[in-house]
Amino acid sequence: MRTVNMWIGNLLVVGIMLLAACGGGAAAEEDGRLQIVATTGQIADAVRNVAGEAADVTGLLGPGIDPHLYVPTEGNVTTFSEADVIFYNGLHLEAQMARIMEQMAQSKVVVALGDELPEAQLLTWDANTPYDPHFWNDPALFKTAVEIIRDTLIEADPANTAVYRENAEKYMAEIDTADAYAQEQIARIPADKRVMITAHDAFGYFARRYGLEERGLQGISTESEAGTQDVQALADFIVERQIPAIFIESSVPPGTIEAVQAAVRAQGFEVVIGGELFSDALGEEEHEAATYTGMLRHNARTLAEALGE
Repeated sequence: MRTVNMWIGNLLVVGIMLLAACGGGAAAEEDGRLQIVATTGQIADAVRNVAGEAADVTGLLGPGIDPHLYVPTEGNVTTFSEADVIFYNGLHLEAQMARIMEQMAQSKVVVALGDELPEAQLLTWDANTPYDPHFWNDPALFKTAVEIIRDTLIEADPANTAVYRENAEKYMAEIDTADAYAQEQIARIPADKRVMITAHDAFGYFARRYGLEERGLQGISTESEAGTQDVQALADFIVERQIPAIFIESSVPPGTIEAVQAAVRAQGFEVVIGGELFSDALGEEEHEAATYTGMLRHNARTLAEALGE
């Protein structure tokens, strides 16, 4: 961790030098479009849908990349310094980027979407991480973030106000449609089997939205490590409740969930790995889960097919 912090400190120095070199301003396309950077795939998808052709949007974290552990590169700092607006998740999700974001906020618009959401709608966690950062897994809450994105873009680029408003309304309607589909899928699961077990606690908001019980082997951050006792406790729970399936995550190595499966098998019960869920990152370009709404559909259907009768 000390090495990581030293590396981040060096990047901050690079960032400061870059900002000084460009006078604290942002680079812009010759056509005058806003230059926007978004960290996670979910946020980048939302920004692209709201901005449309009125802005140039760069997504930082691609498929399979874990934002909890991601350490920014010197190239990332350059990308940030050239942006007009930066959107990130906040709530300590991008833990290694916090100091860089604070530095960038001195010279440009930087918005931590999770930190702007109503606290009463956030799930609490512990003293170190007061709120669960995975708010996008509740589409109703994610729509509030879309509204924040819309309003930020309007303030930064008032000439395209009508474009941002129209695009945001269209995108939120698409989210509503995906939300309704997810509700239909979860309804296929018997009430006593509506338990989703994953590698880490990324689906608390999803569980709250759709009436599921959620268990993660690790905590809300993949920085935490699961021990033998954690694996055994979760295996005991699965056997006791006769849970038919557990799930891997696209941005977390499958080894921990496979260890749970082996511990369950050792007790004479068979639990299958019901498929791959997308939690902290979207899917590859050709995958259904390459978009936010596609991710909602995929996750709900995967749960229903594995847990339903």
